[in-house]
Amino acid sequence: MSKRVSPAVRLLMSTGTRFLPFADAATPELPLGRLLRLSLFQVTVGMATVLLMGTLNRVMIVELTMPASIVAAMVALPVLFAPFRALIGHKSDTHRSYLGWRRLPYIWLGSLLQFGGLSVMPLALMVLGRSIEDGALFLCAVTFLLTGAGLHTTQTAGLALANDLAPPEARPRVVALLYVMLLLGMVVSALAYSFALQDFSNVLLIRVLQASAVLTVVINVIAVWKQEVRNKVLTDPTRERPTFRESWKAFATGGQYTRLLIVVGLGTLGFTMQDILLEPYGAQILGLSVSATTLLSALWAGGTLAGFALAARWLSRGMGPYRLAAIGSVVGVFAFACVIFAAPLESATVFRVGAGFIGLGGGLFVLGTLTAAMDSADSEHGGLALGAWGAVQATATGVAVALGGAIRDGVSALAGQGVFGEVLQSQGISVGYGFVYVIEIGLLIVTLVVIGPLVRSKRDIGSQPGRRLGLSDIPG
Repeated sequence: MSKRVSPAVRLLMSTGTRFLPFADAATPELPLGRLLRLSLFQVTVGMATVLLMGTLNRVMIVELTMPASIVAAMVALPVLFAPFRALIGHKSDTHRSYLGWRRLPYIWLGSLLQFGGLSVMPLALMVLGRSIEDGALFLCAVTFLLTGAGLHTTQTAGLALANDLAPPEARPRVVALLYVMLLLGMVVSALAYSFALQDFSNVLLIRVLQASAVLTVVINVIAVWKQEVRNKVLTDPTRERPTFRESWKAFATGGQYTRLLIVVGLGTLGFTMQDILLEPYGAQILGLSVSATTLLSALWAGGTLAGFALAARWLSRGMGPYRLAAIGSVVGVFAFACVIFAAPLESATVFRVGAGFIGLGGGLFVLGTLTAAMDSADSEHGGLALGAWGAVQATATGVAVALGGAIRDGVSALAGQGVFGEVLQSQGISVGYGFVYVIEIGLLIVTLVVIGPLVRSKRDIGSQPGRRLGLSDIPG
């Protein structure tokens, strides 16, 4: 005799996979528990990113009293390795091994590089903090470069492994979930480092960095333990393998993927030049307090989550990923217009609206281009596709942050000298901020022009019948 099912239970059964985080990303080939364990490698990438771009940035300038120029150079070093992500992905696609593993050796190599960089970094920082000499600078640069190379290698090979394990129809959802785990790892790591370094001392910094090094190896071992299936046919040392140029030529035939990478680069520049300027703009131009400018991060994060939710809804209804990325760019143009007009209007509300819509547009753009990249990949070129996408995004982010600060300073100085006329001379530093935001609007408009042919193409695969992307692709 069958049991009666209550209406409430039937409702949960029918809607659970739509609204529960991670539910749709799991498949019989990649169950939820295994997928969540695999995603742990993104946590270590987030830890290293927070250390390099946040915690150590402040510690080196304030507590260790290092010149800001040296600190900026050190923090920028990991970005130099980003363009090699495409090559790393290709190498993992074509790896030779009698053991049958393609991705695991590169994840392990990346973990060891991160471990080595973080382990030696305390010594390098202490030496550099006492005396800025060539030897100390070289040692510190090596530690930052090792850590950056490690996180790029680990992330590229890890995402390629996830691409191998997931069935084709679930790959975009799985990889999108892994990118959200990166963000969650950054948030948790930032809170943990903030708590651990409350009573700062050099000894405490050494302990935190070395604990991070050990955790990186431990967590990554847990993440990849028994994840990759050994395939001695693919890794047979006697098997002929294409060169990087041949693989890229075969993969990017027709130029569509190359156009997508151009879109990723332009759009990333357009959305991230303001990364280090938004909060100072609110403080210097609108007179917002520290608490009020800190709230901007929450508004940006909320906008990003709203973008993920809308993207999930629209993709599930058949919208193509290229069209989704284009809509994100349009939202970005509106957002930066709000930020610009907040100054003459002297309106903090308009500024906050702009900050939220920057997150919304960025979320739509990232998920759209990521989905398009994953849909273009196959098992033979998964590492190459993800590596190229990550290389362009990471490089563009580093370039955008550097350009944003330099352009603001340069234009503000010229305006203060009266180069742009007496009217703008009285505006001072506001002109520099506005110039950066206008450039970002221009970059997003150019992005729309470049992405146009992709939106109209038949390979805008999100529009294919039966393709579904649930809200659980991006938990939150």
